[in-house]
Order: sequence, then structure tokens, then C-alpha cells
Amino acid sequence: MSEEAGLRRVLLVDDDAAVREALGQTLELADFDPLTAGSFVEAKDHIGPGFAGVIVSDIRMPGRDGFHLLDYARGQDPELPVILLTGEGDIPMAVRAMSAGAFDFLEKPCDPKDLRAVISRALVTRGLVLENRALKAQLESGDPAARLIFGVSEQANALRARVRSAARAGTDVLVTGAPGTGIPKVAEVIHLSSARGKGPFEKRAAAGLDRAGLFELAEACEGGALFLDEIGALPLDTQVALVDALERGDMRLIAGSVQDLAAAVEAGTLSAELYYRLEVCQVRIPALRERPEDIPVLFRHYVAQAAEQAGIAAPEVGADHLAALMAQDWPGNARSLMSAAMRFVLGMPEEVGEAQGLGLAEQMAQVERSLLIAALGRQNGRASEAAKALKLPRKTFYDKLARYGIRPEDYRR
Repeated sequence: MSEEAGLRRVLLVDDDAAVREALGQTLELADFDPLTAGSFVEAKDHIGPGFAGVIVSDIRMPGRDGFHLLDYARGQDPELPVILLTGEGDIPMAVRAMSAGAFDFLEKPCDPKDLRAVISRALVTRGLVLENRALKAQLESGDPAARLIFGVSEQANALRARVRSAARAGTDVLVTGAPGTGIPKVAEVIHLSSARGKGPFEKRAAAGLDRAGLFELAEACEGGALFLDEIGALPLDTQVALVDALERGDMRLIAGSVQDLAAAVEAGTLSAELYYRLEVCQVRIPALRERPEDIPVLFRHYVAQAAEQAGIAAPEVGADHLAALMAQDWPGNARSLMSAAMRFVLGMPEEVGEAQGLGLAEQMAQVERSLLIAALGRQNGRASEAAKALKLPRKTFYDKLARYGIRPEDYRR
């Protein structure tokens, strides 16, 4: 949802300075981010395949008119939404605009509500296009972290960077996170990204693993890596044998845990020597509630995956459904989101949001609140930095905090 929630840029093109200023103020009041231009020549340098926004342009302009701008924009990026405005209001012009590929057509003077609605719809469309392009680029990349760890949030970017760093380090690694965050998957990505990536990768639950079983695993993954899930449950005598095997350098250990291992050392159930080997390099997976903007990306991926497994066409995921998904905390994290995607594909979706008696406006309010909290958390409670990250004016940001009863000081670490 990063693109859908974060896109606010509107390139506004009109040769009439008074109209341009009035429309710009209307857009600012609606929390959009207007970029104004008085002509095609002035606007064209901002138009390109990477433009993270939409275009609103008058048709009747001296020199290069709105139709020329539309043709130029479609030449740069056929999926860049262009909304055309005219004071003429004649049907032939509207038909020509739509047949030429305009996203929509509005008559001047525009009703602010209609203008906001069309721009919002265009921004959502643009956000989906850019999101899909980014995901395609990840999938085509030779980088396992980019291909296999999904998300467009700052936390997802930081996780991929940490995974690459851990892979390069070559040391033993501890992967932590809340239940359902995908610890085994991240462990495998670390292995695939490492110098040992073409070697064997063995995955086992640590609970109940005896010394004989460990020796067999060490032999099987020589030159590669061993992943032990819930390392804190490994029997103490096997922990001693594991440290000896690691000292010999036969394999690399990637351990996973949802528990506080420092507490396990204090309790005497985990070897301090083993813990300190793992403590050197840690990778923490953020929970979904910390990065709600990644939920649409992950859900669409899981829907496509589930549809392929079921051998059926993937159903379309509506914006209202995604908003309702984002409004949830998802204590089961990726695992429960994956289950929800499977049920959605099989035609058994939960009544997300509706079961709680929430309408779309209330669901969107929950989404907005979660994004504000996530931004504050990333910026260690610094409201001004969070406002910048969300590309919101400071006054607008503080107004939203007040509306939801959010206190920045509660998110300082």
C-alpha cells in the first residue's frame, strides 16, 4: 500500500495563472502535493516513466495544448494517468480525450469533490502500476533478497539490506521475529545470498535433536548451512556438540527464534557460548503491524501464489478489501495473511472489516492511523521527521495525530 497511501503528487498544467493557483490551493487543502506549470514546455521535464503521481492539464493552452501533452505523456509512459480539463464542455472533445487515452475528462469550473475523487482514483491506479513494476524488477533481479523478500516499506528495505549484510559476513546468524513472520524463509534467503549459497541447506526443528542427529546433519550440510528453528529448544548436550562442530568450521549455523534467548541463557536452558556466537550477527523480521503498507503487496503475492496452486485464475483484489486488511493487526503475521489469501482465492473470504461493523471510511481511518504510528516508530517518535517521510505538511500531520489521539512521545525508544 506504500504507493497507494503515499502517492500525492499532482502535476497541474494550466496557462491561466489565477485558475492554476486556485486549483493548486484546492489540491493542497485535500492533502495532495501539487506541482504547477503554466505550459507544456514547463511541464514536460517532470514527465517520465518514473513520475510518482498523475497529471491534470487544461486542454485549451497556447502553443502545445493538452492533447499534445497527453500524447507526450503516453509516449513517455502509457500507464501514466492524465486527466484533461476544458471550459468548452463539448461532447466531441470529451470523446477525443478519452479515445486518445486520457484517464478522465472534467469540465471547468470543476466541482472540488469531483476533482478530488478522480485524482484519488488516478493516484491509486498509478500506485498499483509503480508497485507492480517494482515487484517485477525484484523478481527479475539476480539478488535473492530482492526476489524473495516482498515489501515496499522502509522496514522491508532495511530487512533486505540486513539480510545481504548477514550473508556477506559469513558468521553464524540469529534470525528473530514474532510468530508467523517467516523466519525459515529469511534464513534460506541469507544462505542463498552468501558465498555458500550453492552448497546444501538443511532445515530442522531444534527441539528433540540429539547428538547423533546433529552429526548426521553436520555431514549433510558440509560446505553449506544448517538452519535450526527455535534454537532455544535444543537439548543442552546437543548444544555442546553444536558449538564443537561450529568451531571446526564444517558448516554455517543460521538459527531462528521467536523467544528471548538472553532470558534463556539467564535461566540456564541455553548455552552462553552458543548464544554469544549467534549474538554477533542478528536479523530481526518486523511484524506486519509495524509495516502496514506492505500488506497489499504481500496479500496480492499470496493470492497469485494460491491461485496458481489451485489451478484457477487469481480473483481481483479491491481497494476496499485491501484497506480492511491494512486496518487489522495480524498477530499471526505473514502466515495468517497467507491463509486469508488462500480463503479469498477459494471464494471463502472473511467479512473483513464488515464483521466488525466498520464501513469503508472507518476502515480507511484505521489504515491512516496505522501508517502514522508506523512512521513515528521508524523516526523514533520525531514528529517532524515522520511528517517529512509521509510527505505531509507539519500542520496536517499534527492535526491527524490529534484526531487519532496519537502522542509522538509514546513511540520513542
